[in-house]
Amino acid sequence: NGFKQRAERMLELAPTALADVEVPKQDGFIRFIGREPLGTVLVLSPWNYPYLTAVNSVVPALAAGNTVVLKHSDQTPLCAERMVEAALEAGIPTGVFQYLHINHDQVAAVVRDPRVDHVAFTGSVEGGRAVHSASAGRFIAVGLELGGKDPAYVRSDSDPVYAAENIVDGAFFNSGQSCCGIERVYVHESLYDRFVEVVVDTVNRYRLGNPLDPETNLGPMVKAAAVERLSADIERSISAGARPLIDTKKFNVSLLGSAYMAPQVLELVTHDMEIMTEESFGPVVGIMKVSSDEEAVELMNDSKYGLTASIWTKDKEAALSIGRKLETGTVFMNRCDYLDPDLPWVGVKDTGRGCTLSALGYEHLTRPKSFHLRLDI
Repeated sequence: NGFKQRAERMLELAPTALADVEVPKQDGFIRFIGREPLGTVLVLSPWNYPYLTAVNSVVPALAAGNTVVLKHSDQTPLCAERMVEAALEAGIPTGVFQYLHINHDQVAAVVRDPRVDHVAFTGSVEGGRAVHSASAGRFIAVGLELGGKDPAYVRSDSDPVYAAENIVDGAFFNSGQSCCGIERVYVHESLYDRFVEVVVDTVNRYRLGNPLDPETNLGPMVKAAAVERLSADIERSISAGARPLIDTKKFNVSLLGSAYMAPQVLELVTHDMEIMTEESFGPVVGIMKVSSDEEAVELMNDSKYGLTASIWTKDKEAALSIGRKLETGTVFMNRCDYLDPDLPWVGVKDTGRGCTLSALGYEHLTRPKSFHLRLDI
């Protein structure tokens, strides 16, 4: 599973990533750069993918020699308890990895505590600002992964059927409650009609229901308030001219419960609508028609977020060229909504700062220490 894959890969990378860094030899001297743990790392993890998001920081922080205090969302407290329990059963020394169940004000107090040497936060922009504010005046690093409004671009040379089916999965997996889920799509005008046709057909075949039912492939949102918020966003977009393409009545939401929401696809959307600019974090996606790579790049960059972006094309060079122009942390070609532990997980703009995973992730969990030894005396 993803947890095991990420944990094992970060442990495999640790010996090399944490090894002394050699510098050019100089007669009469020994010079190298060591890496030391920061101390105590506070990991603040969200409710969505509670194990997967926590492992990104917890495992490498421990592997680098830090102690870790884990605070999960108040909606997933047992995940923190089970992770610590598993670590103790595996033989980690008592006290090296602990958890806390605390409220927001108490989190701020912990961030300000001089015993905390680094904070790794995954959550909302509002939450990130609160954590950053709490750390003000302290000279510690704060890693922030604050979600996104991730775009997909379907280029004129792509396979519209393959792109549509995979983009729908990227948009609606986990009921759209993924930081790197697809939330907006730009399609070249030559493929637009066929792409939209396949998207609608694919979404209409989704089965909304109890996630414990094997036949279900679209479950509930995190809570009723999230449904109310996103439903209001969709209605505002429709009032402003967006066209809904899915008949939500067929999903029988009224029989399921207040946390369930039917999927929706919107066209005739613009960047004047919040549905194309603010994080939706639910089962809805907007689609816009474009006439060129240049227009697609401009629209993809027209966002305060920058976590991932996907390009759907048969031309590798075009994907690389477009990717270098995008303001994003990860560029995908012909895939989306995926996290590779060999690559740094990083964002730009309001998506945050710092990075986790990969060998580079260890640089944020350690500090360099220079050794300069003179031998010729």
